[in-house]
Amino acid sequence: MGYIVVFITTPDKEVSSKLAKGLVENKLAACVNIVDGLNSIYFWQGNIENDSEQLLIVKTTEELFEKLEKFVKANHPYTVPEIIAIPIIKGSADYLNWITETVNS
Repeated sequence: MGYIVVFITTPDKEVSSKLAKGLVENKLAACVNIVDGLNSIYFWQGNIENDSEQLLIVKTTEELFEKLEKFVKANHPYTVPEIIAIPIIKGSADYLNWITETVNS
């Protein structure tokens, strides 16, 4: 089984909480950390934007990525939300087993 960490930016606490809770309730993630105080500078529709955002750090399995992506797109206010997955190359066996048990229960 492949494990991943998914990064998702959001505009505020309300969206972050809704997405995080939904991902965990729907067994698409074992854990979601919400990081506040993010400042994002990015290029969008011909302009350089500078916005306050939050970052979700999602722990899940590679097999669930497509379902997770579909859920986020359906519940996120951005036209093009950031949904980026990075593989977990190594991790505590106990923690990785917990991820498996949580999303498969």
